[in-house]
Amino acid sequence: MPDDLKGMPSDPAKKFLLDPYLDWTKSEGLPVYEDFGLDAFDCSTRPWARFDAKGAFLHVAGRGDFVSCFALELDPGRKTAPMKHLFEAVSYVIDGHGSTTVWTPDGRKHTFEWGPKSMFAIPLNCRYQHFNGSGRERALITCTHDLPLVMNLFHNHQFVFDNPFVFADRVGDPKYFDGDGDFIEMRPGRHMWETNFVPDLTALELKTWDARGKGSANICFILADGTMHAHISQIPTARYKKGHRHMNGVHIFAVNGSGYTLVWYEGDKDFKQIPWRHGIIYAPAFWMFHQHFNTAPEPARYMAIAVGSRRYPFTEMRRKGVEGAVDTSIAEGGRQVEYEDQDPRIHPIWLAEIAKTGVTSQMGDIFDENGHVRRS
Repeated sequence: MPDDLKGMPSDPAKKFLLDPYLDWTKSEGLPVYEDFGLDAFDCSTRPWARFDAKGAFLHVAGRGDFVSCFALELDPGRKTAPMKHLFEAVSYVIDGHGSTTVWTPDGRKHTFEWGPKSMFAIPLNCRYQHFNGSGRERALITCTHDLPLVMNLFHNHQFVFDNPFVFADRVGDPKYFDGDGDFIEMRPGRHMWETNFVPDLTALELKTWDARGKGSANICFILADGTMHAHISQIPTARYKKGHRHMNGVHIFAVNGSGYTLVWYEGDKDFKQIPWRHGIIYAPAFWMFHQHFNTAPEPARYMAIAVGSRRYPFTEMRRKGVEGAVDTSIAEGGRQVEYEDQDPRIHPIWLAEIAKTGVTSQMGDIFDENGHVRRS
């Protein structure tokens, strides 16, 4: 405790510096995992009465004030209790197969089937239920959510989990529950796919975004007309993206391929390296640089989830990023490190890592691979 707070009264009636979200997580009786990065496959779960399933809280270090994550595990043949709530969540299937049923305010029932690397979002405060379709294998789903924002704002469990208000405007086209959607053309890095469900993130068509690195591609999601943002990005074979930085709370999930991510603060002597494989979750802290590297013989994809969608940016920092800062050089007031400005240690690290996989670097058009310097 800081020295200036020592000796403060401990009278429980004198409420002070409360965190309703963290207090709620403690009251739910689940394991809480906290680290810079986590592997969902390594996080054991415990029975969770609220969902009538198993769960664990996954609190990565850079989660910030608005966003966090929990894991939901369904034993073979099990189903969750029907649920509804006033927080938004983007669900990503880590393991297993099953289905989800959603009851919308218009009286319809929508059911969709998911498997590993499916992603979906339930329209706000709609009743829903998950089912494990296997009699032998578990199902494991991560749910990245804005409950810290909602719980700390209202600090009332009943208001969050038992609120009768109907958000009829959030449901969208019925096809959004069928794995279909609508493409909304904007400009590179801002193109949107509006839906509620993506059956397989590895199969979705992406759009080129060379400003983040030659051959890079992405698509941004509008999910259940929500404020929660998600996007899927792809790194070409044997290449890497440009470094960049942004606000905290952006949860990054490796989807396919292999490689690593470097993270660092400006002025750091060393980089922190995070491995790239399905199941890994991490969130760079506020204004922490990070850069993604694909060492696999095929393209690699990752998903990022945060508060502040392309439709509803929510914060001024998110809005500025969408307007242009995300792919504008730091030298010009943006948040991106151009290849010519990157730390000279980064490319040699890349060459050493890719040599381990037997894949030939495709960055020779940018760097002299022998001299490790950028070509003029």
